[in-house]
Amino acid sequence: FAAVRAGDIVGEHEVLLAGAGERIELAHRASDRSIYARGALVAARWLATRPAGCYDFDQVVGEATR
Repeated sequence: FAAVRAGDIVGEHEVLLAGAGERIELAHRASDRSIYARGALVAARWLATRPAGCYDFDQVVGEATR
């Protein structure tokens, strides 16, 4: 796990899948913190319509993106 904060990058995440002689890399770089705020608002609106309880990220994203 590593994090980079430089220039206009406010968040950088990378996933690396490696096998014998090959690798797949997926990267996400955010340059504006407001995207995180928008995601938090989507989750808050979703939670406001649900009964009290424990929910996981897959439930929020799965239903909020339909």
